[in-house]
Amino acid sequence: MASPRTSGESLAQLSDDTSDSTAASTPLTEPLDMDEVTDKLESLPPPSMQEKRKRRASASTTLTNTEDIRKLLGDGKGTVSLQTYCCGDGCCMLEALPAPAGQPQHVFITPPDNQAYRFMDLNLGSLTQTTELTKLPEVPESKVAFGALRKQSISEKFPEEANHDHTREDVDVVPPVYMKPHPPYSIHSAPIYGARELTKPGAEKRTFHFDLDVTDYPEEGGVDFKVGGAVGICPPNDPYVVEDILDQLGVPRFQRDKPMRLVTQGGRWPTIWGDDESRTLVTTRREVLTWTLDISSTPPTKPLFRLLAEYADAPNEKQILLFLCSAQGQAAFCEVRTGPHLTLQQLLHAFPSSKPPLEKLCAVTNQLMPRFYSLSNDPHVSSEREGLAGRRLIEMAVTIHETPAYTGTARTGVGSGFLERLAQKLINAESKAENNLAAGEAGRRLNLQLPMFRGLMSNPLSRQFNSDGPMVLIGAGVGMAPFRGFILNRLKNANCANKIWLIQGIRDSMLDEIYRGELGAHESSIKKVVQSRAKPPPASEDSEGVDANGDDERRPAKVSDARTEQKVAKYVQDEVRLQADIVWFVVNSVDGRIFVCGSTQGMGEGVESALIDVAMDKGGMSLETATEFWQAKKEAGQYIAETW
Repeated sequence: MASPRTSGESLAQLSDDTSDSTAASTPLTEPLDMDEVTDKLESLPPPSMQEKRKRRASASTTLTNTEDIRKLLGDGKGTVSLQTYCCGDGCCMLEALPAPAGQPQHVFITPPDNQAYRFMDLNLGSLTQTTELTKLPEVPESKVAFGALRKQSISEKFPEEANHDHTREDVDVVPPVYMKPHPPYSIHSAPIYGARELTKPGAEKRTFHFDLDVTDYPEEGGVDFKVGGAVGICPPNDPYVVEDILDQLGVPRFQRDKPMRLVTQGGRWPTIWGDDESRTLVTTRREVLTWTLDISSTPPTKPLFRLLAEYADAPNEKQILLFLCSAQGQAAFCEVRTGPHLTLQQLLHAFPSSKPPLEKLCAVTNQLMPRFYSLSNDPHVSSEREGLAGRRLIEMAVTIHETPAYTGTARTGVGSGFLERLAQKLINAESKAENNLAAGEAGRRLNLQLPMFRGLMSNPLSRQFNSDGPMVLIGAGVGMAPFRGFILNRLKNANCANKIWLIQGIRDSMLDEIYRGELGAHESSIKKVVQSRAKPPPASEDSEGVDANGDDERRPAKVSDARTEQKVAKYVQDEVRLQADIVWFVVNSVDGRIFVCGSTQGMGEGVESALIDVAMDKGGMSLETATEFWQAKKEAGQYIAETW
């Protein structure tokens, strides 16, 4: 019997899977006996010496001894330990701990007994309390200091803070004065004129529409809001999460809202895009956690684990945290970074004995940055709405991003969660309003405000939009929102009605088709809706197909192939291929534009592949030539893709 050269060959010899071999095989009925497998492998002749090379993802692995076999097979469940989280070079396993031996003298580490830790699903291997860990990083150096501050000196030394209150109520809704998105311009608190939910109950993702009153937005160097532009939203962290973190850190309640002196040694923090310099500011601990630290949306880092380990009192928690930032724990660290979403709040609950000072956490936590949302209107068209009386509105749509949390509930994104909380307050006020109030009046009486700034008015969508020339708009989900402004602008001119086409991808037209019926009188002639959610086949032969442009004919398409009798699904890239004639006509026209907006994975990649197919079909091009064709169109500003 020849020595197995790869993991695939070694497992094939022990598997009950069928193969091309004519030899009969007997299915295994019991788990593999690791000692028996090891004994057999030890008796095999040594493999020939081969040049050692780094392991790549999905590449062959050379097995040179029984220890390698144990590492590969683990507890006898095959290659379950080979995960897709690997970067491809095998670096995470170079200094991994050996598999648990199970001898009585080995006392493996006791993990923390709480739900937050169990949610992390860490693989500690044979880690013990006395395991020697190497390549530990140094404890991060803090470049932030908190100092005491007399109330009398605030107005004297920090005049810009004269009208800024630091009470908990104000901190939760008003951003700090030092957060300047475009110095010297500050964040503008825009009143929310209206909010509504665009999706129906049962939609997989909830989407909300916002009307923001920017009548009083200050002038900034002559820049104005433009169709296709994007505004920056500066969301605060969830007040409940902030309060819980302050509890976990053991910050006394009398200190949380007490003004203090914040001194930095350099960098732009805690501003947004300020200069790299040292700063002395007035703030509070709650304000720092609420507005300047990203405590929820970025994966934990080794410096964070090292800091938590430094201040962990429980020996087992300290050892686990050190393991995660050591060479031996590299594989576990990679899984933490790419596995279930972890937040600072969860880590403090998972390792409750670790209570680092807040100023130390500032050095190992990313800065909380603005979120950008495209305008879903033409600002000049919305200003002409009835009843505005000279007010100026901008509009945007936001889809709520959710991930599983260790509590068993869903955790919303920082920006989308903040916007949803505001929208729900306004919607609830409207539902309880008296009948004699005008529409939206009850919500406006709440005086809800959204911290924002003008943002990107020269992004590709707004920069390449023109008032004439044909265009094809391809969007999925909330990616369709900026195209609403395009259409409203273009349809003001009757001559443009037959020069614009929209392909809108959604899951279910009855649940999540946003802005349905809001695209003007020509909506039915310019829009094609593509549904990706599976539908049952029609009940009878006489059923008509799906008419995505009508209200009464949204029935499933006819099914003739037996393989598709259980579902009918379609994606935007499928419709792009069907509309190849229009796409080819537009991209080869003078001032023709192809706009794509949506998620990069799936939608963005699929649409690009479909466009290449169109060029190959209609232009008779090879794959390489078609790819170069669309690249040239992108450089010429005729193919514009805004994906995320």
